[in-house]
Amino acid sequence: MTNTTKRRSWRRWGLIGGIVLLIGLGVWYVKFRKDSGPQYLTATVARGDLTQLVTAAGQLNPVTNVQVGCQVSGTIAKMYADYNSPVTNGQLVAQLDPSMYLADLHSAEGDLANSEAALELAKVNEERSKELLTNRLIPQSDNDQAVATLHQAQATVQIKRAAVEKARVNLQYCTIYSPVDGMVISRNVDVGQTVAASLNAPTLFVIANDLTKMQIDTNVGESDVGGVEEKQKVDFTVDAFPNRTFHGIVVQVRNSPTNVQNVVSYDTVIGVNNADLKLKPGMTANVSIIVAERSNVLRVPNAALRFRPPESTTNAPPAGATAGGGPPAGNAPSGQHPKGEHRPTRPVYVLKNGKPEPVQVKIGITDGVYTEITDGLSESNNVVTFASFKQGSTSAQANNPFGMRRF
Repeated sequence: MTNTTKRRSWRRWGLIGGIVLLIGLGVWYVKFRKDSGPQYLTATVARGDLTQLVTAAGQLNPVTNVQVGCQVSGTIAKMYADYNSPVTNGQLVAQLDPSMYLADLHSAEGDLANSEAALELAKVNEERSKELLTNRLIPQSDNDQAVATLHQAQATVQIKRAAVEKARVNLQYCTIYSPVDGMVISRNVDVGQTVAASLNAPTLFVIANDLTKMQIDTNVGESDVGGVEEKQKVDFTVDAFPNRTFHGIVVQVRNSPTNVQNVVSYDTVIGVNNADLKLKPGMTANVSIIVAERSNVLRVPNAALRFRPPESTTNAPPAGATAGGGPPAGNAPSGQHPKGEHRPTRPVYVLKNGKPEPVQVKIGITDGVYTEITDGLSESNNVVTFASFKQGSTSAQANNPFGMRRF
């Protein structure tokens, strides 16, 4: 037999031996792995701090925002304030061309002088008529006519005086003053621009009364508004300062609902201290309202409340247990349970003799990761959070309520 023939023979026997070894490993895997039980991942019940939040988005606005308008039409002659200009109450900020209104005032004053002269003549004629009537030199009708003319002249004088006052007020409206102390955050006109006040008063400036005190107007959904109350603390961020957390306080939860595409929300006003003037009007704030806080309480991961083992690996859950997954529901955010409300209960599973056993627990608040346990567990208990089933396990094939990946 040549060397080439010997090498081919050894390769053939080596290939056959490899195939037999693979078949043997497969038989061993199916025999010993198929009946292996699931592997459980547990978490220890421990104490810690919890903070329950209600999140929303809103816009920063000055507490007092004054729109300075103009009651008369005209051309802007001078501007005494611009963007970011600090102003005080009564400070001159703009001037309209007063020529037309000054002419109207002079015309009204002339009409008044004419009517006053007519009144003087009417008084003289009334006195003369009265004297003549006393001497029976004129009839009673002539005297009555003189008295009526006097009264008409008096009324005319009153009308003309009102016209003068109106013309004077319109002339004063040509000078625009700031109604409050604050800062100009918007200017809507320029010198030479004509403003028309025929129907609505045009807005010339927008003045923020005090930018060191601002507010956030945010909409809180109806599912969360029950836990929001006045004087609750608020943390929020703005895109301009992503690494800084600002603080505020809830000052008002308005009862007027807003309905957008069948989603009901309520305007929640949050007071903000802006002493360093970093926050500017119009910024979008991502708000977290602190509705409940707990210190050093028993807590478990939310995965323990979602876990449900296959029926073949444990006893049935206790009566009243909630089936299915999902985060804890019905948490009372403030920890106070009014008459008629009860603290919700949920089943969790602890390992006993290698099998998960159900335990009914009472839960409190949640921060989305951990949930408070008020009754049913003690510190150092191990709760099941996840189960992995080896490939081929009949229990895994028969019961997999969450569609877990099988290992």
